[in-house]
Amino acid sequence: MDDPVPQAVAGRIAVVGPCASGKSELVTRLQALGYDARHCAQEHSYVPDMWQRLSRPQVLIYLDASIAAIARRRNVSYGESYLAVQRARLAHARAHCQIYVDTDGLDPAGVLARVLGRLGELGLNPAAGV
Repeated sequence: MDDPVPQAVAGRIAVVGPCASGKSELVTRLQALGYDARHCAQEHSYVPDMWQRLSRPQVLIYLDASIAAIARRRNVSYGESYLAVQRARLAHARAHCQIYVDTDGLDPAGVLARVLGRLGELGLNPAAGV
């Protein structure tokens, strides 16, 4: 796209990653704590910077998972090749994320704890909005 990327919204968080990496669960938990968090279905889009244009986040979180972890979490009919397609669609987001979490060995509480730690390091808290 030739259009300039819209300005980020202060305090907004977007979460991207392959299917079944824990995005929806993390967004729900962050919202419950008062964060302006949203899921962006970047893994399904051919527009590399859709996450920036639609979500306009101050902080981008990339959750990753292996095909083995995905298969444990959800009954999937695809394998490593489709995961590679999703990761290709996510490449721009991966290159620009402020927080990266490999969720393979973590439960939802562990993912949240890692993310909250990094958000704190970045100075982002729900009360202040930034």
